[in-house]
Amino acid sequence: MKSDDSKLLFFAPAIISFVMLMLGLGVDHVFPQDWFQGWSRIAWYTIAYLPVGLPVLKAAWGSILKGDVFSEFFLMGIATIGAFAIGEYPEGVAVMLFYSIGEVFQGMAVRRAKTNIKILLDQRPDVVTVIEGNLIKEIQASAAEIGDVLQLKPGEKLGLDGELLSERSSFNTSALTGESKPATKEKGSQVLAGMVNLNKVALVKVTAAFQDSKLSRILDLVQNATAQKAPTELFIRKFAKIYTPIVVYLAIVICFIPFLFVDDYDFRDWLYRALIFLVVSCPCGLVISIPLGYFGGIGAASKNGILFKGSNFLDSLAEIDEVVMDKTGTLTEAVFLVQEVHFEPGFEGSKILHFVNALESKSTHPIATAIKAYVGELDPEVVLDDVEEIPGQGLRATVEGKELLVGSFKLMDKYAVSYDIDISRIVFTTVAFAYDGEFAGYLTIADKIKAASQQAVARLNSMNVGITMLSGDKSSVVQAVAEKLGITNFFGDLLPEEKVEKFKRIKADKGKVAFVGDGINDAPVIAISDVGIAMGGLGSDAAIETADVVIQDDNPGKIPIAILIGKKTKQIVWQNIGFAFGIKVLVLILGALGLATMWSAVFADVGVALLAVLNAVRIQYIKFG
Repeated sequence: MKSDDSKLLFFAPAIISFVMLMLGLGVDHVFPQDWFQGWSRIAWYTIAYLPVGLPVLKAAWGSILKGDVFSEFFLMGIATIGAFAIGEYPEGVAVMLFYSIGEVFQGMAVRRAKTNIKILLDQRPDVVTVIEGNLIKEIQASAAEIGDVLQLKPGEKLGLDGELLSERSSFNTSALTGESKPATKEKGSQVLAGMVNLNKVALVKVTAAFQDSKLSRILDLVQNATAQKAPTELFIRKFAKIYTPIVVYLAIVICFIPFLFVDDYDFRDWLYRALIFLVVSCPCGLVISIPLGYFGGIGAASKNGILFKGSNFLDSLAEIDEVVMDKTGTLTEAVFLVQEVHFEPGFEGSKILHFVNALESKSTHPIATAIKAYVGELDPEVVLDDVEEIPGQGLRATVEGKELLVGSFKLMDKYAVSYDIDISRIVFTTVAFAYDGEFAGYLTIADKIKAASQQAVARLNSMNVGITMLSGDKSSVVQAVAEKLGITNFFGDLLPEEKVEKFKRIKADKGKVAFVGDGINDAPVIAISDVGIAMGGLGSDAAIETADVVIQDDNPGKIPIAILIGKKTKQIVWQNIGFAFGIKVLVLILGALGLATMWSAVFADVGVALLAVLNAVRIQYIKFG
C-alpha cells in the first residue's frame, strides 16, 4: 500500500496538469464556452502548467546559479514560456507535462534499480548471540560492540571480525585464503567476517564494528556506483554541454535572421518555428535514456544476484575476450567429499573404516566430517585407548590392543610403516591408515565441483569467450578439475605472485581479460584485470573491494549472465542513441521548414525520451538465466 501511495505522490503533479489540460482542450474544441476566453483561458492553462512547470523552472534557475546556463531545464523552460508568449497555451502545457512524465519514469526506474541492489546486498545477519557472564542473549548485529563475546554455532556465518576465544575450532576459510583445505584455528587467532564455523560451537570476541563489515562497505560502494560512468555516458554528457548552447543560438538565428531575407516575414511564425526547434533539440531524451539504460543493466544484474560497481564495467564486460578463473571457491565448493577408498589384501574394509571413523571423530578437522559423511554413524563397539594427535600428520590410538594410525603418508613414514604406493600418482588429498604395524590402505578426499560450473564453462565457450583456470592447488588436482569441466588451459601450483605474472602474460596474448576469484590471494590479479569479478557469498574483503563486479551467491553460472547483461545493456544504449538522433534530425529539418508543429516537437523530444526510457527499462524483465 505504501508503494502505491509513493507512486501516486510521484505522479500527482502530472495527473493534475493532465486533467486540467484535457478539460481545457475539451472546452476549447469539443464544448466551446464563452467564458473560456482571454484571461480566464490564460489563467486556466497557467494553473495547469504550474504543477509540472515550476519544478523544472526552479531546476533551470538552480543550474544557472551554478554556471550551467544551457541545461535541459533551461531549454524546456524557454520553449514552454515561449509557447505561452505566442498564445500556444495547450502546447506549452503538453510539452512540460510529457517532459515531467518522462522525468518521473526515469526517477522511478532509477529508484527501483537502487532498491533491488540494496535489498540484494543487505543480507547481513540481523541477530547475533552474545554471552554476558552466565547470560546468553540475542541482540541486533548492528548493536554488537567491540569486546562483546559472540557464540557462533556450527554452520553459522561470522558477521563481524573477531578473535577466537575457544581452544580450537575449524572454519571454512577458502574465501579468504584461496586454499581448498579448511583451517583449524587456535585460541587467540583472528577470525574474519565471512568465515563459516564448521564443527562445534565457538566463542569469538568482536574486534571490529558492524558497520566496518564487508557487506556494509559493499553497500556504500553501490550507493556511489553511478559515479563510475561508462564511456558512452560520459561522451553524451560532454556532447550535451557543447550541443545545447549551439541549438539555442541556432534557434535565435531561425527566429530573427529570416527578417533579412523573407519579404512576408511574420515574427510569430518564425518564433514558433524556433520554439519547435528548441523543444526538438533538447537532449533530455539522450541525457535521460542513456544513464537509465546503464542503470537498467545494473538493476537487471542485481535481480540476478550480480553487483556492478559502475556502468563503465557493463561496457567493459561486454567486450571481454577471455575469462581467467580461480579454482577453489569459484569453480569448486571448498567442501570435502570422499572420492576413493583403497584397502590392502587381508584387511576387512568395513571394520577398518569404522576404526578410522572413530579415531577421526576425535579431531575437529573438516576431513573428519567428510569421513563421517561417507562411513556413517560411529560404531559404539569400537573402543579407543591412548588417543594421540601428531601435529600436522594425523592421529594415533590403540584399538583392540593394536596400534591404529590415521593420517598422511608422512605419518606412515614416521612409524616405519612400509607401503607399495606411488604417492605421486594420487591426485587428491590422501588419508592413509595402518593397523598393527601394517599398511591397511588409504582414502582420497577432494573438493566438490559446483553444480553450475560445467554449464558456465559450456556457455562461455558457446559465446566464444576463452577460459583459463589458475590455482594455488597442486597441478594434479587442477588438471582433474579442468578435465571434468572441459577447460583446456589451466595452471596449478601457483603462488600469488606467480598468478599475477601468469595473468599478465595471458592478458598480453588474449586482449580484454576478466578475472574471477574469491580469496585475498586473488585481489592482486583482480586489480590488474580489465574487469575483476569476485565471488561475494564468502569472498574476502580484499577481493570484493578490489573487484568491479561481485557475484553475490558464488554461482559461476552468473559469469556468462553478467557478460550477456553487459552486451544487452550496450545494445539498448546504442538503440536509444540511434533512435533519438534519427527522429530529432528529421523533425528539426521539418521544423525549420515550417512543416512540423509543436506536437511533432513534443513527440520528437519527450515522446522519444519516453520510448527510450521504456526500452531501457525492459532489460530488467529479460530472462538471462
